[in-house]
Amino acid sequence: MTLTPRRHDALIALAGLLGGLVLIAFGAYDRTDSVPRWAAALPLFAMAGLELFRRTRPVWTATLGGLVLAAGLVAGSVLATLVMYTDLLYAAVLYGPPRMAKVLHLTGGATTLVLSGLTALYAEVPNALLVAGFCGLIFLAPVWTADLLRRHQDRAEAERLRAEQTALLAEMDRRAAVSAERARMARELHDVIANHLSAIAIHATGAQSVARRQDRPADDPVVAALAVVRENSVQGLAEMRRMIGLLRRGAPAGPLAVGESGEESYAAPRLAALDALLDRARAAGQEAGLAFEAASSGEPGELPAPLELAAYRIVQESLTNAVKHAAPGTVRLRVEYRPADVVVAVDSPYREDAGPGRALHGAGAGLVGMGERAELLGGDFEAGPQDGRWRVRAVLPRETKGADG
Repeated sequence: MTLTPRRHDALIALAGLLGGLVLIAFGAYDRTDSVPRWAAALPLFAMAGLELFRRTRPVWTATLGGLVLAAGLVAGSVLATLVMYTDLLYAAVLYGPPRMAKVLHLTGGATTLVLSGLTALYAEVPNALLVAGFCGLIFLAPVWTADLLRRHQDRAEAERLRAEQTALLAEMDRRAAVSAERARMARELHDVIANHLSAIAIHATGAQSVARRQDRPADDPVVAALAVVRENSVQGLAEMRRMIGLLRRGAPAGPLAVGESGEESYAAPRLAALDALLDRARAAGQEAGLAFEAASSGEPGELPAPLELAAYRIVQESLTNAVKHAAPGTVRLRVEYRPADVVVAVDSPYREDAGPGRALHGAGAGLVGMGERAELLGGDFEAGPQDGRWRVRAVLPRETKGADG
């Protein structure tokens, strides 16, 4: 069990007090013939009481400890009292203000010189040398030790702060590099892909104008195909602008939306917009003989933005794959809101033979992307044929469990 600082100080005080009482009980203190035991015990109890505040009041305990030590030398010196006083000097340097080391060095050195000088003046030189060594052990040795330890601690703290600063600078450099790469990607998307999508939308609009001038009916397959091409190109351009805004701003962004004021805004995709996805899928899949149904259960509540974005993209990719690859029939979308997670399921008629023109370039990349989105949130994803239908199912937790969530 790890001791708290207060308990550690109490343990030191208790050990010093018990040790001193044992010495006093056996008469192991100075002037035992003239000093009663209770008089020798008084400085011992006072020094043990000061030990309780060695960490919180280091300056006061060292000052009062010197007075108690002087009283103990007069009343009858006990070794435990001397040892506890050295600990008070040690704690004053270690826990006190930085200038405390200099003060105690000066006072300890002066005390040693004065006492050894007086001894040499009124007694023999060997006695003066003994007094100098004894005073050095009492007044200087604990101060030197604590000062050395504190210097090591300060140096270690400075190294730790320097390491944190280096790590912070490295993180700032990494973020700057990521921002530069995001800006470069945004430029590439804008200059290449967005321009191509704009050209497709413009040509589709021009073709629709030509069809109107030729008085083609609205249900003409060519007119319907041009409408689908234009709508999807405009939607793709909006998504591209959203991604460019995301890369440049470094903040969550969604499909391009136009407010009542006509200003463009970027809002994260929400599951409430699934009806618009279904409408576009119905328009695109009508020629292939596809019908779309949607159902939901449970209470959505407050959903995290990453969850709604992942669910929206999974539904979008699933409906796109159904339009591309599904056999004629009904595509069913089901969203289940549960207390701990959200379940998204899409099943469509399974076509074993894609036929000419149905197996498009990049097939399979969408499934990988959907699986990665679910994995980043700590959810589960599965897709494959089952009972003659192609089933896609994703379970997305409301609380992110993935490492990169």
